[in-house]
Amino acid sequence: MTELLISAFIKNKDDLKNHKVRQAYGTMGGAVGIFCNIFLFAGKLTAGILTGAISITADAFNNLSDAASSIITLVGFHMAGRPADKNHPFGHGRIEYISGLLVSLAILLMGFELLKSSVNKIFSPEDIMFRPVSIGILIVSILVKFWMSAFNKKVGNLIDSEAMKATATDSLSDCIATTAVLGGMLIFRFAGINVDGYVGILVAGFVMWAGFGAAKDTLSPLLGTAPDVELVENIQNEVLNNELIVGVHDIIVHDYGPGRRMISLHAEVPYNVDILEAHDVIDNIEYHLMHKFNCDATIHMDPVVTDDEETNEARMMVEKIVKECGTELSIHDFRMVEGKTHNNLIFDLVVPYECDQEVGDITTYIRKEIRRHRENYFAVIKVDRSYI
Repeated sequence: MTELLISAFIKNKDDLKNHKVRQAYGTMGGAVGIFCNIFLFAGKLTAGILTGAISITADAFNNLSDAASSIITLVGFHMAGRPADKNHPFGHGRIEYISGLLVSLAILLMGFELLKSSVNKIFSPEDIMFRPVSIGILIVSILVKFWMSAFNKKVGNLIDSEAMKATATDSLSDCIATTAVLGGMLIFRFAGINVDGYVGILVAGFVMWAGFGAAKDTLSPLLGTAPDVELVENIQNEVLNNELIVGVHDIIVHDYGPGRRMISLHAEVPYNVDILEAHDVIDNIEYHLMHKFNCDATIHMDPVVTDDEETNEARMMVEKIVKECGTELSIHDFRMVEGKTHNNLIFDLVVPYECDQEVGDITTYIRKEIRRHRENYFAVIKVDRSYI
């Protein structure tokens, strides 16, 4: 069914880097969500009225909130697809993250309201009635929601949409919630025990947990998260795939929404190379990065000494000392400035965020070890924190 919908409504479905194609996927996903959730709301509301079960009625309004969330997602994709302008030079892609966050907040609100209604049902229980048609409606709802979860997950992965992934998570939680409602009705039918309010609390828990998870997933890109390690490694390999480049560091990936990415990095080149040749190489690398990773790329060129024996020996010594502090540590931008009484070894020390050691202890150790090896060497260290 998913492939059929994609083939029927998405032109150039495989051109996922095209903003218009991506927007078409989002529009289709939102429309499917609106239609299915309104259909389920009508069915469950009917079942809730027939049986008098708060759990079924609450589950129905949960589907109504999902329909509203689909509308928000639909609007979010439309607004995110707007081109860059004077006030928003990097486009409007992050609106999609905001729409995903609004969906999450709607889920949390509905879960809270469901929790209150269920608690009231426990303290003020009301008679419910078993209706076979209600059981059928719940079973159909579970099947539809399970398909919607798979549908939204596939579309979300295809276009890398946090809003669609959040909707997929919500649909899966709805499956579990409706299954709990169905179980409560069957317990009432065969055991004569009214667990309607307790099932409602269970359903509310699933709904609120799903909302919390979805909010976390959509809030993180807004705050700014570390890029995928594989992406960073691919960028690094692409830059180093040139004989002129001897090192890469300070890779930063700025995310302005799906398909709107900016990459900046430092590339080390031999200090004695022709500057025009180096500039031409850097321009070509930026061009390749732009087309391969669908981004804007900016590269800062760092000249490094590669043919001075004393400088190379000093660098090897420092690298060995740094590795003694931790294999995850590294250095870059190494240079030696000679003086009458001492030589300054100037370099950047890269310390990953997950490093357990205190940065001050590390730099103190490195300085002492350098002086122990060569008394006339002084370390001038700049610390860079790294996410890889």
